[in-house]
Amino acid sequence: MSDFLQYLISGLAVGCGFALLASGLVTIHRVTRVVNFAQGMFAVVAGLTAGSLLSAGLPHGLAEVAAVAVAGAAGLLVGLIATGRRGTSAQSALIVTLGLGFVAYAVEIMIWGDNPRSHPGLGGSVQFAGAFVQKQSFLVIGVTAVVFAALWLFFNRSYPGKALSACASNPYAARAVGIDVTRMGLVAFALGGMLGGTAGVLLTPMLPISYNSDVLLITNGFAAAVLGGLNRPGPALAGALVLGVAEAMVAGYYEAAYQTVVALALMLAIMIWQSSRRTALQEETAR
Repeated sequence: MSDFLQYLISGLAVGCGFALLASGLVTIHRVTRVVNFAQGMFAVVAGLTAGSLLSAGLPHGLAEVAAVAVAGAAGLLVGLIATGRRGTSAQSALIVTLGLGFVAYAVEIMIWGDNPRSHPGLGGSVQFAGAFVQKQSFLVIGVTAVVFAALWLFFNRSYPGKALSACASNPYAARAVGIDVTRMGLVAFALGGMLGGTAGVLLTPMLPISYNSDVLLITNGFAAAVLGGLNRPGPALAGALVLGVAEAMVAGYYEAAYQTVVALALMLAIMIWQSSRRTALQEETAR
């Protein structure tokens, strides 16, 4: 029972990191209709940057916040390159984000090398119902809860958040009332970068990362985001938690090498189910 509880809590923590990545994907896609394949890169950049800043003597808290800001700047840069030119299609922007992800490999290797890195997080563990759980796991879960609550307030109570929601709902109407949809798209990319960066600085003490860790991160983040149709953060959060727990159970009771298979199988199953559901609805409407 203690092993199960330990796997459950650590899985929820990792799932929260996936949820932050997925929420960044959802935020960007809702506003721009672009699937940002560079989303995992933001987490890698933030995690590696936080480690470098901590090694340079910056205290905890300040180093992580600075790393998240760097990821937000990276998100803004990706947005400028991918969608900054008016008239760029979502398909073209998708290809650009994929290319930028590969370019980031070279930059990351030049700066940090190709060996996996980590940095100390919230040290120690606590005994919970007979299981010893890292304090970092509780920190990840707590921060994710705060971030999602802040996102809800941002999108529902602030003018910039409502402007982003308006662009997502009807970009043509948003332009008619004076909202710059292109600028809001850049805001969405910056916010997506910060969300991905938050995932990076929280997960790196638990999961050492390297330049190519974005593949695993984007696979899991995309699998969670697909559950919400790339448009709803709530189902993406639920999907990420299920995914994180499933991977933790597979690693704990079977083999860690099969964790990625869980994400891919879940993503494929959801896409097949959604496709069949849309087909059924279309057939029903045609009748």
